[in-house]
Amino acid sequence: MQNSPELNGKYLGTISNDFVIAAQTLYEASYHIRKRNISNFPIFPICKSSQPIGQLLMNKQEVAGNWHFFASFLQEFEERQLVEDSEKFKQAYKNPEEFCCLFVIDADFTNFVFIPYPEDMLEDN
Repeated sequence: MQNSPELNGKYLGTISNDFVIAAQTLYEASYHIRKRNISNFPIFPICKSSQPIGQLLMNKQEVAGNWHFFASFLQEFEERQLVEDSEKFKQAYKNPEEFCCLFVIDADFTNFVFIPYPEDMLEDN
């Protein structure tokens, strides 16, 4: 796996399409992770095939798309040594009420991506 600093159009389009369908579920999962004091830093790994990080929330058939969505949090990423400097990660982490922290796992791209929840969805919450 290689890390890339930029999310190119290939990923942005497929992630955005699936994210719109999964956004409400991800938002609710983020809320519950934070409110139950599991973690203030929910992370949602997404991939096109099975992977061992987190718990499966929605498979790609449920979103009729390309990506499986999993739920996790910073502590698991620290334990798996996927985040080396948790303080830097916490500083870079965006407001979970407005942004979803995705961990994109694919053959050509592995990185954290913060994607805003749809505005119309936030107005309803």
